[in-house]
Amino acid sequence: MNTPVYIIEEEKLRSNLSLISDVAQRTDSEWILAFKAFALWKTFPIFREYIHSTTASSLSEARLALEEFGARAHTYSPAYKDDEFDDIVRCSSHLTFNSLTQYERFHHRARECSLGLRVNPEYSEVGTLLYNPCAPGTRFGVTADKLPAQLPSDLRGFHCHCHCESGSDVFERTLQHIEEKFSKWFPQLEWINFGGGHLVTRSDYDVERLVHLMQEFRRRYPNLKVIFEPGSAFAWQTGTLVASIVDIVEDKNIRTAILDVSFTCHMPDCLEMPYFPEVRGAEHIDEAQNATSYDYRLGGNSCLSGDFMGLWRFDHELQIGEQIVFEDMIHYTTVKTNTFNGITHPSIAMLCQDGTLKMLRQFTYEDYRDRMD
Repeated sequence: MNTPVYIIEEEKLRSNLSLISDVAQRTDSEWILAFKAFALWKTFPIFREYIHSTTASSLSEARLALEEFGARAHTYSPAYKDDEFDDIVRCSSHLTFNSLTQYERFHHRARECSLGLRVNPEYSEVGTLLYNPCAPGTRFGVTADKLPAQLPSDLRGFHCHCHCESGSDVFERTLQHIEEKFSKWFPQLEWINFGGGHLVTRSDYDVERLVHLMQEFRRRYPNLKVIFEPGSAFAWQTGTLVASIVDIVEDKNIRTAILDVSFTCHMPDCLEMPYFPEVRGAEHIDEAQNATSYDYRLGGNSCLSGDFMGLWRFDHELQIGEQIVFEDMIHYTTVKTNTFNGITHPSIAMLCQDGTLKMLRQFTYEDYRDRMD
């Protein structure tokens, strides 16, 4: 098998989709796919067997929803541009504004959509500031003190996103803040969107707790349709990124296995968050641990000095040409890649249920060149 390549496994994807579909039925809510975490449109025929809508944050994502998924999007953007807005409306069933000024500027041009407003409960348990949408000074959403007692007559919903790979216990605590801040406006609304970050497909997620929360919420607010729009949950642990070792170098007693992939290009969250991915057959270790002859940094093949992760302990001496498998590299990773340095972009393949490997996309020089066109 030629590397690098992302491999998504159909069986694992269907397992996640089946679980999410069951949760949606049991909680009497709608669960939709957030393209910001997963947008492999050649898999959409599988998704359409389980869900009926998606969420977009740009004109391109909204077009993907309409033209490839086959349904108009639930769209939210921090700010809409005048020259794109009418096309976004054409591709959207629901449209959420980030601010009251954006609402005032554009709402009269979006009457065919169900309009919403993003609100900020000023509470989030997301520890990494890079991903915390409720951090002080946030550019996301309207706080309760800025809302009029009577909402504009064409506002139909609230959108509140303040989670990141969170459990139902976090949602329970967050929900208390959302209700304390905004429940007095709920009788004026038709729907509430609790955003993404609800990682229901993680093995330790307490689904029964979520079901109970939503049953009680619907009892309190029977007029509100509930929407969730996770991204990671759909593609959680559904596939890998397979790379190969192209060289092994050493400096100051640190050996680095240079791969045919790049962290900054192909796994940017590893550097941004940062987090250490799971590497098949290896253990991430602290640099203070006693060194062995099987300890390596994993280095990307770009010219960025910091394009590496380490240290990793293998059970054997690595060899040039050997494959390195990064686990759980489908959600977010596939949509955030770039072509910095013109490094060969990983192909995208699907391991089908019948055991065959189907190539969905292979990238060429023209893909790199045309980005500068």
